[in-house]
Order: sequence, then structure tokens, then C-alpha cells
Amino acid sequence: MADKQVTSEELLNRILDITDGLYNEMRQYESEGVDNHVKIYNLLADLGRTIVGSDRASFWKWDKRTHELVTTAAVGAGEIRIDEGTGLVGKALLERRAIVTNDPYNDPNFNSSVDKKTGYVTKSILVMPIVSCKGEYIGVYQAINKLDDERGFDLEADCKRLSLAAFICGLTLESDLFLDDSQHDKLTDIKNRMGFHSDYKSRFLPILEERDPEKPVAMIMCDIDFFKKVNDTYGHNAGDAVLVHVAQILSSAIRGADGVYRWGGEEFIMIFPGTNMDEVATVAERIRKNVEDSVCTFEGTDIKVTMSFGCGVLTADKSAEDNIKVADERLYTAKENGRNCVIWDKGVYSHGKPRTGSPR
Repeated sequence: MADKQVTSEELLNRILDITDGLYNEMRQYESEGVDNHVKIYNLLADLGRTIVGSDRASFWKWDKRTHELVTTAAVGAGEIRIDEGTGLVGKALLERRAIVTNDPYNDPNFNSSVDKKTGYVTKSILVMPIVSCKGEYIGVYQAINKLDDERGFDLEADCKRLSLAAFICGLTLESDLFLDDSQHDKLTDIKNRMGFHSDYKSRFLPILEERDPEKPVAMIMCDIDFFKKVNDTYGHNAGDAVLVHVAQILSSAIRGADGVYRWGGEEFIMIFPGTNMDEVATVAERIRKNVEDSVCTFEGTDIKVTMSFGCGVLTADKSAEDNIKVADERLYTAKENGRNCVIWDKGVYSHGKPRTGSPR
């Protein structure tokens, strides 16, 4: 009995150490603190692993935009992405119930590819869906390999233990999802101005501050020509359809490290790390041509639009606003040059043909 009491006290102290770490991380949280939430998720994964007595633990969030499950934190593994509805975590989320398997290699829903790659042996798994305060299923908590019981996990007892970490994870993830939604444009579903400033500070500014000439960061600022005429001719719902149509074309033109943002109204910004001025002008011209050749069909009516583009290369010496101003002034010049063209620092692209001229 004494040994059991000591073990319980040790477990309690370990749990309190982790929750103390959680509290201190929250105290240091900053408004842009994506890294802080990563630390919090790692602590929560460790909390669940400790409470339930497992060798490893991971927390998966559901990405409603990519329809994937992503490991936000994983004790013992790097980030993993899987399609929603696949694997044991996908099944738990889809069926909205906790699942235990103590014979995973004979479970058709278990993916053994990670074990085959790493040599790890999975003996038992507990997966538990995570819900928001609104009862929405937003993620999954997973514990792997029960340490103190060779029989594996007990569905009722271990879910009861894991519920504390799962509950806190749900609250934390819900705040992340709220932030993510606030940084996306509700119409086009690409990031908005708030999302731009967040990404600029966390993703692009660190690259600029390296001041490495081999790592330029380029910008495109563009807008839809005569957009008011679209609204006046076809109605504002048709105008919304055109905005969505254009946003999809812009989104299809970016790589994983790039960014596309609705700046406001019919104006958009695109950011391209590792891209110089010549390259970004070529990208802008390709997008210009794709928009010109495309058709937006709304309620049986075909609508065609064109876009104008201004290009710039960002520098660490300028603020975000001043960097934007360079591309914005070139966009203004594109409007003055007859629209449906690209302005950069060496001249004008007009309908795919370089034309002599100097941007303002």
C-alpha cells in the first residue's frame, strides 16, 4: 500500500510539473505566438502520456480546409499528415467515439508504415476524439503502448484518465481555430489582411532579416480591372463569384512556402520567398494570362475579367507598409498603362509581350 501511495504521489507531482509548465507558457503567450501554442501542445501531449501511462502520445487536429488530420504535437515522432477518415485516428473522428486496439498489427485500420520505417513496435493504441465547447469534433488524442499493463489499454478507465488532457487540448485547439478563421476571408477562403500581417512577421520577415542575396522575397499586388462594372452589370452576387473565381486562380499559382491574401475589395497580394524580380514578373504574367483566358460562370452567365499587376522585391530596410507601397505604385502604373498588364522594375509586360517603359 505504501509503495502504491508513493507511486501516486510521484504521478501527481509529474502531472503538476506539466500543468505548471502549461501555466507558465500561457503567461508568456504573445498575440502572434504560434510557437507558444506548439509548446503548449507538446506539454499537453506529455500530460496525456503521463496520465494514461503510455510510451508515446500525439494530438491530431482536423484541418477543414485541406481535409487532413495533422499531428500538432507528437511525443516520439515528427509531423504526420493523413487524409481525414483514414487510420485509427480518422476512424475515431469519423465515428465520434474512442477506440482501443491492443493488437494493432491485426487491425485493418492501423497503418504500420511508420513502424516499418522507424523500427518502432506498436503494441497498444488508444484514440479519443476531441470536441470544442460547441460540441464540434475538431481533433483526436492518441496514446501508444501502455507501459504498466501488458494487457494494453482499458477503454473505460484510460479514457477517463485521458479526458483531462483531451479537454484542455480541445480548449486550446478551439482558440487556434478561432484565430485561423479570423485570418481568413470568409468569401474566398484565402487569408485576409490580418493573415498577411501575421505571416509577414512570422514567415517572411525572418527571411528578409537574414539579408541573404540568394534568398530574395518577391511580392505581387494585383486587382481586377473594372470590377465596379461587373457589379453594376451582373449584380453583387456575380461580383462575389468573380472574386472567388480569381482567388482560386491565384491560389493555384502558389507553392507551399508562398502566400496569397485578399487585401481588400478586389485587391490581392501574393508573396514568393526565394523568387527574384525577373522570376516574379514571369509568374505575374502567367497569372495575368490565366485570368484573361478563364471564364467565370454565374447562374448561366459567362463573365470574363482581366487583372493588373505590380511587382516588387521586399527588403528588410522597409516596413511591411513601405514594401507594399512599392508594388502598389506599380499596380497604379499598370492601371495608367491600359490595365491587363504587369509592371515591374524593368518595364511593362503587356499581353505577354515586353514593352519599353519604366515604372514609376
